[in-house]
Order: sequence, then structure tokens, then C-alpha cells
Amino acid sequence: MERGVTLLPLMLLPGMMCDARLFQAQIDGFGTTREIVSPALTQGDSVESIAAVLLREAPPVFNLGGLSMGGIVAMEMLRQAPDRIARLALLDTNPLVERPEIAALRKPQITKVRDGQLISVMRDEMKPNYLAPGPRRAGILDLVVDMARDLGSEVFIRQSRALQTRPDQQDTLRRFKGPALVLCGESDTLCPVSRHELMAAAIPDAELVVVPKAGHLPVLEQPEVVNTALERWLSRPVYSE
Repeated sequence: MERGVTLLPLMLLPGMMCDARLFQAQIDGFGTTREIVSPALTQGDSVESIAAVLLREAPPVFNLGGLSMGGIVAMEMLRQAPDRIARLALLDTNPLVERPEIAALRKPQITKVRDGQLISVMRDEMKPNYLAPGPRRAGILDLVVDMARDLGSEVFIRQSRALQTRPDQQDTLRRFKGPALVLCGESDTLCPVSRHELMAAAIPDAELVVVPKAGHLPVLEQPEVVNTALERWLSRPVYSE
């Protein structure tokens, strides 16, 4: 059974240049029955330092989910504090170090953002290629741009540098014994299905869910499907030693 009488809190970590609005459908769906927090990744310029800050503010034991960069930080939190995380959900993310060619692409993006072109970088170079076709696409892109504008250029630069130097977390995943959900959109080109198959195979107690008609942001593209998977994950028992 889940530890204690009260349901464990749920921390949801948003992706790069996103905030809690990314998970609004999940907050609406589960926030009446348990505490949900979704802090933006604004403090620290490495994955390790961002994770350390979040752990200082997190409950003693909690359920943890993250999308994209949020999933990368979630895996580092698991590495730093494995006994505090009861369940793990990894959405549209990647356990591997950044490939050199991708790390190199971030350099001109950082230069443009320093020159005041954050919105054009977000709108023209990044998020449009991440979403599957569908009626929600334009509205999701507008929301992503709004979140990025609110977070600002300095956060973009710090997050980009953190992603460039992130560690490999495959061994971290192999050591996790709790219930895990590994989920992605079937059309995610940034973090493809093969990466999620790799993660699901590494974690001893993982369920793999591939969301149809979704790209990199299924929490916005297909929120009902994602919530069903999350509900199933949250209902899986956690046993004390």
C-alpha cells in the first residue's frame, strides 16, 4: 500500500522554458485528491544543481514525474535521493548524455537569445517541430511561447547549459525498484519512442505507454490519455521495506 494514510504528494517537473501551465490538465485531474507541485527549473546552471535545489524544497517522500528536461532533472533527483522517491514517471525525455551535434546547436541559439531573440527561437526553431498535427497545435504553441516569455532569456541560457552537460542516467534507472511510468507521444521526434523503450527496459517495474496523435507534449496534445496512464501509475502499490 502507499505509505501512510494520506496520499503522497506529486511533483511534476516541466520541460525546458515551461512552467506549471504545462501540467494544467494533470493538476485539474489529480489536484483535488493529493498535493501537486510543479516548480519551474529556474535555479541552477547544471542538472545536478537544479536537482539539489528541488530536493531541498521537496517533501520527505513523494511521487515524481517530469517531461523532457523535467524528466532529465527527475532522474538526477532519483540519483541523489533514491529513498525519497516512491514512484517515477518519465515523459518524453532522454536518459543519455547530449550528443555533441545537439550540444553544438545550442550555441547559436544562446547567441540569438542573448541578442533579444528568445521568442523567435522558441516559435521558429524549437517547439513547432515537436508537436503532432491536430486542432490543439496552434494554441499549444502560443502557450509555450507565453511560458518562455515569462521565464526569460537568462533561464533559457542556464537551462541550455545544463542540458549540454547532463550525465547519463541509465544506471540510476536500473537501480529504481518502485512503480515507473515511461510515456511518450508516438510522433515525438526530439525524444523518440526508441529512447523510451530503452528506459522502460532498464527500470525493473516500468510500464511503457506510447500516446497516439501526440508529439513531444502529450500532456497538452492528448491530456485525457496521459491522465489515464498517470492514474494507473499512481494507483500501483508502493511497499515499505
